[in-house]
Amino acid sequence: MAGDTEDKGTVRGTVEEVLPNSLFRVRLADSGELVLAYLAGKMRLHRIRVLVSDEVELVIDPYGGRARIVRRLT
Repeated sequence: MAGDTEDKGTVRGTVEEVLPNSLFRVRLADSGELVLAYLAGKMRLHRIRVLVSDEVELVIDPYGGRARIVRRLT
């Protein structure tokens, strides 16, 4: 079941602002909306750095909460 992140409704976005405690403000590519996002567990585990203006892939919480950053694209 490798590659299931594509099936879970991922969206792309650009990091606009870096906040404390591994939180990020991300602008979605399709709607232009700003969402609050946090790093997924594997990204924290491997200490992948996410900077301002990085393209990232997000999984949006279906209940309207935060989004989870699952992949850094650039």
